[in-house]
Amino acid sequence: MPTETLSITTTAGHKLSGSLELPTGLTRGAALFAHCFTCTKQSKAAIAVSRALAARGIATLRFDFTGLGGSEGEFGRAGFATDVSDLVAAAETLMERFGNKLLLVGHSLGGAAVLAAADDLGFDRIAGVATIGAPSDVPHALERIDGDIDAIKADGSGDVKIGGRPFSLSSEFLVKTESAKLLDEVQRLRAPILIMHSPTDAIVGIEHAGQLFQAAKHPKSFISLHGADHLLLEQSDAEFAASVIASWAERYLPEPAKRVVPEGTVTVQTGHGKFGTEVHTASHRFVADEPLSYGGDNTGPTPYDLLLASLGTCTAMTMKMYADRKKWPLDGVNIELRHERNHAEDCDHATGGDGQHQDIQALYRSISVEGELTPEQRAKIFEIADKCPVHRTLESHLHIHTDAK
Repeated sequence: MPTETLSITTTAGHKLSGSLELPTGLTRGAALFAHCFTCTKQSKAAIAVSRALAARGIATLRFDFTGLGGSEGEFGRAGFATDVSDLVAAAETLMERFGNKLLLVGHSLGGAAVLAAADDLGFDRIAGVATIGAPSDVPHALERIDGDIDAIKADGSGDVKIGGRPFSLSSEFLVKTESAKLLDEVQRLRAPILIMHSPTDAIVGIEHAGQLFQAAKHPKSFISLHGADHLLLEQSDAEFAASVIASWAERYLPEPAKRVVPEGTVTVQTGHGKFGTEVHTASHRFVADEPLSYGGDNTGPTPYDLLLASLGTCTAMTMKMYADRKKWPLDGVNIELRHERNHAEDCDHATGGDGQHQDIQALYRSISVEGELTPEQRAKIFEIADKCPVHRTLESHLHIHTDAK
């Protein structure tokens, strides 16, 4: 998926560094992802979940909180209240582009932050809130700090380590963090909430998920991330979390505008990626793309994949329809197809009027059938394969007429 770099201005006047993961097409809505305590937008979970959501049609912004990663400001003086303020600023930026009804997604302390930010943004502007491994009390984050908390409170500031990394914290940071009342925020929440947590989370225990769920109002849901670690270091765990969030959010995100396409007509439109292209029919829509090796994002079948699929599906349907009409025991059809070009050297007839070889392209089709068919029935069904409408179209003298508008 294409990634767009964004700069977000906070109410304090400094810039936050953001990365917007865009779908290659078929955008269903937008989401804001908040990373874990002292992490950045480049954390494995932030990247994996954001890109997985984008792959499912949800444009997702991940950004660095104040003083972290590429963002300006002092982390050591910020505290939880500043995280919430950062989220509101990022959400406003995202809503200007994609409209209201934003999905908020937060990991670990970022989950606590999105729960608190929902109230400030206004519940009517929030499609839903999803948390991953979130604590039920914000001061829980202070347990991850290796340093003399009491000395910092007395002296006004001090050096600590968080996750093995050095930071300088102020007493203001500690006060802001300790004063947060997250469960009160959750009780006021009037938006759909999805709580995801691993029962084997060694950093934020599963009991936190229970307390959040108990405080939340309906509609609320809980999904167990069985076997996952707190940081979602396994790609499969991040993919699972994102797929569940995307499916859950579909109920609450605004229904995307549907293009009216007449029956028997197909329309295509370029999307956000280099090659990603939306395909619309009267009742379906999907994305076509090119593989990574060709500079695409590999988010959908290639044009030649679709060509082969057209021939293959039409062949299989025609064979099955004929067998059903004859009441023959055809249990299944399997077809493998491939496209090759530049066969002119092997074709005696492949010459133009000037005697030069023409560019010959070929579609190869391998068909196998299942069922207790007689030799005569098998022969007839394979004969019918060449009579499918797409086969006839491809072998006919096809003309393409273009109307330039």
